[in-house]
Amino acid sequence: MKIGNTDLSGICLLAPMAGVTDRAFRELCLKNGAACVCTEMVSAKGIAMNDEKSKRLLTLGENEMPGAAQIFGCDKEAMASAAKIAEQTGCIAVDINMGCPAPKVAGHGGGSALMKNPDLAGEIAAACVNAVSIPVTCKIRAGWDENSINAPELAKILEQAGVSAVTVHGRTRKQMYAPPVDYGVIKRVKESVNIPVIGNGDVTDIPSAFEMINKTGCDSLMIGRGALGRPWVFKIINTYFETGEILPEPSIEEKMEIMVNHITKLCLYKGDYIGIREARKHAGWYIKGVRGAANFRREIGALESIDELKSLAEKVIASQAE
Repeated sequence: MKIGNTDLSGICLLAPMAGVTDRAFRELCLKNGAACVCTEMVSAKGIAMNDEKSKRLLTLGENEMPGAAQIFGCDKEAMASAAKIAEQTGCIAVDINMGCPAPKVAGHGGGSALMKNPDLAGEIAAACVNAVSIPVTCKIRAGWDENSINAPELAKILEQAGVSAVTVHGRTRKQMYAPPVDYGVIKRVKESVNIPVIGNGDVTDIPSAFEMINKTGCDSLMIGRGALGRPWVFKIINTYFETGEILPEPSIEEKMEIMVNHITKLCLYKGDYIGIREARKHAGWYIKGVRGAANFRREIGALESIDELKSLAEKVIASQAE
């Protein structure tokens, strides 16, 4: 798939996830085959106020390309201004978040709340398209609730506004992250527009990736929760679609090595104090499914250093060999 003039290598993109897809994780996912990554969502208001946290979030390094910058808000002038600033990061695209279901975002008119106001969503998209020279993309949901499934109609509006691609999470805002994703609405979006459509929701492995492509006809896939503690999922899915080969999951030794390297880089970028505390959730995801995971999680909750993490990794490896 292409976004603007950028050819993406691989079928799976990393979804932006607040508090998760930071610099360390984005670099790791690209190394493991992600076709494109994206910053955590950044508030247009925060960018306008020159907020330090917003500036940190809106940063992409040379090892994070191809990478997009995601912004959110409901004021078209502020969003256009934020898009201009985002463009300066060197990103390949500016992505507009129209799907976040979090009350602190949707409750203030941003994210998935824009699904309730398609005209405003279109105006915001057009303002951003006119403000930058790089592609603008949008991430939307099926609709606000079961009585307003309007993703196909909104996608048409966004296409007319000049948006270069649209990602569709096949659930409404009210559904949050359950029940199972609705492939039908993603298919209808694909049939409604001529721009690339990226399918999102419940893609975690080869079967779910194949089902998403087969049932929706989407051009590419976006993986969010399926990459938590499993950044190698991109390589596994890419390899299958490219060659038909089914790669095995990494060994427990390889998984623990990836975990330690990931968290070491996280601490390098954010400092040991913040890094090791943020690392606790990542470590919990890395050990999901291993024997004795419940006991290891208690130890993870008390982690204070990389050395303690390395010791934990050795214990996990030893326990699986027993």
